[in-house]
Amino acid sequence: MRWMIGILINAVLFLAIAGYFQGFIVSSFGAAVLGSIVLSILNILVRPFLILLTLPVTVLTLGLFLFVINAITLLLTDSIMGDALEIDGFGMALLIALILSIVNLVVQKAIIQPMKEKRS
Repeated sequence: MRWMIGILINAVLFLAIAGYFQGFIVSSFGAAVLGSIVLSILNILVRPFLILLTLPVTVLTLGLFLFVINAITLLLTDSIMGDALEIDGFGMALLIALILSIVNLVVQKAIIQPMKEKRS
C-alpha cells in the first residue's frame, strides 16, 4: 500500500514539475504513473549498485552526491519511457531530483508518519 501511495505521489509531482518547467515534459497522467513505476523499479535495481560504486565520492560530499545518482536514475527513466517523458539535460534532471526529494520528505513527515502514529 505504501509503495502505491509513493507511486501516485511521484506521478502527481511529475505532472506538477512538468507544468512549471519547460525542460520536463510528461505527455499524460498515465505516462506519469508509468514513469513513476519505472523510476521505482530503477531505484530498487540500479540505485544500490550506483551508490556502492560511488561510495567514496558520496562520503566526501557528505551525501550530496546522492542527488546526482537520483538524477542519473531519472535520465534512465527518460530513456526507457521514450517520448512519453522527456527531460532536457542533466541539469534539469538534477533539479527534478532535488524537488522530488524535498517534496517526498515533506509528505513523509507531514502526512504519512502521523498516519502511522495514529494506527499504533
